[in-house]
Order: sequence, then structure tokens, then C-alpha cells
Amino acid sequence: MTDLKGRIALVTGASRGIGYFTALELAKAGAHIIAVARTVGGLEELDDAINAEGGSATLVPQDLLDMKAIDKLGAAINERWQKLDILVANSAILGPLSPVGHFEAKAFEKVMTKNVTATWRVIRTVEPLLHNSDAGRAIILSSGAAHSCRPFWGAYAASKAAIETLARCWAAETVNSPLRVNCVNPGRTRTAMRALAMPGEDPLSVPHPSEVAAKIVRLADPQLQETGMLFDVPEERFKSYRMPE
Repeated sequence: MTDLKGRIALVTGASRGIGYFTALELAKAGAHIIAVARTVGGLEELDDAINAEGGSATLVPQDLLDMKAIDKLGAAINERWQKLDILVANSAILGPLSPVGHFEAKAFEKVMTKNVTATWRVIRTVEPLLHNSDAGRAIILSSGAAHSCRPFWGAYAASKAAIETLARCWAAETVNSPLRVNCVNPGRTRTAMRALAMPGEDPLSVPHPSEVAAKIVRLADPQLQETGMLFDVPEERFKSYRMPE
């Protein structure tokens, strides 16, 4: 099991699904969790679960559409811990499933703001803190939708493709530092988002988010060397991106 004793981990979208169970797995490995989400009840349930495992958490009830609040988050972490060892950028929304030309502007912009701009803003506010760690680890949740380009998934797929590109650029910029930056394709997972997207699917036919989280947590290991890669959870392996000549 990955040993994360004494390490500080920030997890966004931590009140349910993959974020919830990844936070719990990180706590089981010894990390102190900074859990960010809008839903207070979900955060409190997470706190109870972490405490039951002998871990500890700091709860941050915050909407990541509030950009100024994101900026303040980094300052607050710096004031208390002066570093951040692990970032799990998980928070995202599905948005409407619609033909590309039929998206309402506000709906499209909200998907991009939440999934791309807010994630970039989190990265920007915590990057100096990750560099203060001896082995900073950034885990950016993506999706197979970024590559499959399924019809009607344009907004969500584009947002995940954008965040992968952002993460790859960040990884290339920091390749000579101890910071490792990787994306994750969690694959088919039993989450509320998937239930919304696939209403006729038997939820028991897809993996529980706890199963996915147990694999994601490996990317927080201080011994990890890979960076700028896509970790495919269903295949349990890293996939390299094709680099330009």
C-alpha cells in the first residue's frame, strides 16, 4: 500500500463519487485531506468515514465556480501547512447532452468554466505549494470521452480534452522538478454523473467508485516517476501521449 503519512492532499469534488472515495483512500494511506465540495452533508459524511479509519480531514464547503474563493484557498493552505503534496483535481459537471449546434450558450460556458477554467485556477493557486513539497503529485481526472468523441457529448468531451492538454503542458514545464503531473481516465464508474448520462444502464454492471479510487491513489506515491501521462484505470497502466517531432 502507498505510504502517505505526513502528506497533505487536496481533493476537489470530494463529497461523492470518485472524489469521495479517492479522498478516503488517500486518508487510509496516511494523508491529511483537504476536502473541497459544495455539498456540506457529503463532506461531513466523508469526515466521519475518514475519522473512522483513524485519519483526519479539513472540510472546505466551496463552489468552484467562485473563482476568488479558489484564489484564497491556496493562501489558506500556505498559511497553515506551507506546502501541498497531492492535488486531485476531480470536480466536474456533465452538462447537457446535445448536438454541438444546439447547446445553449450559458450551458456550454458553464461546462467550460467548471471543468476547465476552475481546474486551471486551482492549479494556479496551488502550484507554488506543490513545488514546496519534496514530491508533489498532481492527479487530473479526465474521461474516455476526451478521446472517443461520442455524438452529443461535445461540451463535456471538449472540456476533458482541454484539461488533458493543459495538464500535459504543465507536466512538460515541470519535468525537471520533483513535481509529477498525470491525467486519469477512470473508465465506466458507478457515479451519479454516469447515471444521469446512462439512465437505462444497470449500475451494478459498472465498477464502484471505491474500486477506481484504490487504483488512482497509486499516482500519489512519492516514488512515482511518470509524468505527462494518461493513467487508464480499466487497463491499470500508463499510456503515453504521442509527442510531436
